[in-house]
Amino acid sequence: LAQLMQSGGGSVQAGGSLRLSCLASGARCVGWFRQAPGKEREGVARIYSANGGRYYADSVKGRFTISRDNAKSTVYLQMGSLKPEDTGTYYCAASFQEEGTCRDASSTTLDAWGQGTLVSVSS
Repeated sequence: LAQLMQSGGGSVQAGGSLRLSCLASGARCVGWFRQAPGKEREGVARIYSANGGRYYADSVKGRFTISRDNAKSTVYLQMGSLKPEDTGTYYCAASFQEEGTCRDASSTTLDAWGQGTLVSVSS
């Protein structure tokens, strides 16, 4: 699998904000996933290039915003009102396939992953 370049993350107190970035040129869709210790990787948000459609996990709706800058081929995840349960390693992933959805971490249509970045939220 190819690797995407992601950046951002870090440590913040509850209620704070962080922004993640993912360089993903030419992707049909880009998704953000996270994995907490001892838990499975879960989808957080995804965005589609064709129509700009955005989808969020219920746990982050109203707090996180996914966006893209086409000129920079970069997708962002702006995270606000962070909670301790948001703590985990965050990954971006992209699909370049027509049937790609960027919805499930286990999907075989995900062609590239970022290296992961730690987000730590303290109470």
